[in-house]
Amino acid sequence: MENDLKKVQNIGKETARKLNEVGIDSFETLVHIGTENVFKKLQSKNPNSCINLLYSIEGAIEGIKWNEISKERKFELIAFFNNNRLQ
Repeated sequence: MENDLKKVQNIGKETARKLNEVGIDSFETLVHIGTENVFKKLQSKNPNSCINLLYSIEGAIEGIKWNEISKERKFELIAFFNNNRLQ
């Protein structure tokens, strides 16, 4: 898979920059760390990270558009997001 994160589906220039800031510089690293842990890293730098970013990461890892994530997985991600909001 492509190492240039900007070429990965759902990852734009700004998200790629944010990922690089937290030490994620390749698709392989993104997959290895996993959706929830990547989001936690991003959230530590930007506490206002939104659920759409979480969906984008999941879609990128799965190789699908974020809006094609299954309902079941979206429910899991929503629960994760709600339980991990930084106060």
